[in-house]
This record gives sequence, structure tokens and C-alpha cells, in this order.
Amino acid sequence: MAAAAGGGVAATASESSLRALYRWVDAVPLSRPRRNIARDFSDGVMVAEVVKFFFPAMVQLHSFVPASSTPQKLANWGHLNRKVLSKLNFSVPNEVIRQIVQCRPGVVEQVLLLLRQKIEEKQKQVKAVPGPGQELGLQAAQEISYLETGKAGCSKARSTGGGCTQETPTAVGGNESRQHCAPAAGGDTAAIRLQLAEREQALLLAQETVQILQMKVRRLEQLLRLKDMRIDDLSRCLQQARHQQQ
Repeated sequence: MAAAAGGGVAATASESSLRALYRWVDAVPLSRPRRNIARDFSDGVMVAEVVKFFFPAMVQLHSFVPASSTPQKLANWGHLNRKVLSKLNFSVPNEVIRQIVQCRPGVVEQVLLLLRQKIEEKQKQVKAVPGPGQELGLQAAQEISYLETGKAGCSKARSTGGGCTQETPTAVGGNESRQHCAPAAGGDTAAIRLQLAEREQALLLAQETVQILQMKVRRLEQLLRLKDMRIDDLSRCLQQARHQQQ
């Protein structure tokens, strides 16, 4: 059952916890610089950007429209609750959403504090339960750890410096003994580590490029909306001028 954010809103966060929260938020590359956190996060778009930074596959940013109108802000938060926050076992009550939309001071900080907690819990779950959707950085760390520790059957060979070690034959294998060779130390491991690091860096660069392009698209969309509004205003002024001349 999803945890609601309403219970913690009434409580006042300590100054130190707020400073830590602001540092955490500022570490995320957002589409707009943080100036007034109550106003900046009121439409829910930057909340979606925070979640996407940690879990890129969880959020489709094109579904969230930057807004100053109350109906669109409420629509963004409703979509956040249904499609994003629910995956973090997290839900913001309607009453709290209305306070956030109205830019009431201190409310969005409480929600962000709980969001950070839920994100950290989800990150621990991802690390504890490996799966196909795991991030490349975690996979690389596991593979490097495996290469450093090696297989149990080869540990004796590495410790003695020998190339191979013989095992006692099993009942199924008969009297034939089998050999297990230790992997070549040094060069091969370093090369694999380098390849993993290069691939991880390439993925990070690609993700940054995608985020930059998405931000540019959103800004262009916002400019188009502003131009449309300006055209509408000019059209109304022109019509009024024509009526006055008649």
C-alpha cells in the first residue's frame, strides 16, 4: 500500500535537514535553476525530473507540461501520483497537492524529504535484487568484484602462483582427473576493467545528451506557447481597433 505524504507535512523540518535537502536537489540537473522552491516545484515538472535522474526508465517527461494555471498543475500531480510515485510506494494526498499548487511555504519541502527517502529505499532494493533493468554502473561494479575475487575453484592456484590445479575425481567422473586453470592475472583483468569503465562513461554521456535535448525541446515548446499567446493578444487588439474605426 502506497505511503501518503500527508502525515509529515504538518511537522516542521529542521534547518540542517532542509540544507541537506537543498544540496540534494541542487545536485540534480534540472531544466530550471532553483530560485523559490515552493514556486519552482508547484507544477510537479521538476519533481518528475528528480525521479527521472535516479530512475530514467520510470518517467516520461513529455507527459508533464510546465504550467502556471491551477488545473494543469493539478493534472501534472495527478499523473505523478498514478504513473511515477506509485512505483516508489508513495502517494501525495489531494489536500497536500492543493497546498503545493498554491505555493504554500514549507509544504513541498516535506514532500521532497519523503521522496528522497523513497528514492533511497528503491535504490537499495535495486542493489539487493539484481535484474535485467539494473543500471550499468551496478552491473559493472559486480563484474569487477567478481574479477577481483575470482572463482572459488581457482583461488588456490592464484595463491600459490601456479597456472593450474588438479581436483580429486568425483564418482561420476571416474578415475580421470580434471584440471582447472586460473585466469591470467594482471593484464586481462585491467583490460576488462577499462572496457567496463569506457562503456559506463559512454552510457552516462548518452544519458546527459538525451536530457539536454529533452530540456531544449521543452523550452522550445514553451516559447511556441508564449508566441501563440502573443499572437492571440495582437489579434484581439487588431479586432478592437477595427471596431473602434467603424
